[in-house]
Parts: sequence; structure tokens; C-alpha cells
Amino acid sequence: MVAPEQSRWALVLTALFFLTGGVLHFVLIDYFIAIMPAYLPWHRELVQVSGVFELMGALGILIPATRQWAAWSLIALCIAVFPANLNMALHPDHFSNIPVVLLVARLPLQLLIIWIVAKAGGLPNRSV
Repeated sequence: MVAPEQSRWALVLTALFFLTGGVLHFVLIDYFIAIMPAYLPWHRELVQVSGVFELMGALGILIPATRQWAAWSLIALCIAVFPANLNMALHPDHFSNIPVVLLVARLPLQLLIIWIVAKAGGLPNRSV
């Protein structure tokens, strides 16, 4: 059941987004390895670990008892994978099959994803 402060559309979108992403980390592992910044070690292992955490978060967000914990974990994951997105934007020549505008546009989209995850998890909406 979704509490009033949670959003059903955000819950479904979050679960589908991270479930798909998690599966793709194993199906398209070479693609995800290619977007890893060179300064990070263990590319394959980090891709696999992030894929597992995406899958766990997608399932955890659906379970009321683990929903908030999963939301916070998925937000942390979004922050952790940001360097790979930034790496793509900084090196568009390595990703010539993706328009540069999309590589740059996905950076602020991380904030939108984080906001949707917070809505899905029913996290407190606090203003500064």
C-alpha cells in the first residue's frame, strides 16, 4: 500500500527504471564498462555491484517495510554513478553514437531521478 505522502506513479516508475537498469548492467556490461571513468579501478566489478544494488533497490522500493531504506539507498546510488555520467559528457568523442546534447542533459536529470525516488519512498519533503 502507498501512504498518502508517497506517489504511486513515482513508485512504479522508480521500480521499473531501476529494475531495467539493473538488468541492463548485466546484459550490456561492456557498454557500462566503457562509460566508467579511467581513474576508478575494477570497472567490471563496479558495474556488476551497481547492477545488483539497482535490482535490490527496485525490489526494496516495492516493499512497504523497506521502502524508505531502499529510497535512500537508490539516492546514494544515483550520486555514486554520477561520475560515469559526467565522464560521458566530458568525453563525447568516445560516445559519438549519442548526441552531445543528450550527454549533457542527463546530468541535471539525475536531480529529477532523485526527486522521483524520494517521492516513491515517501521521504520527508523538507525545505531549507
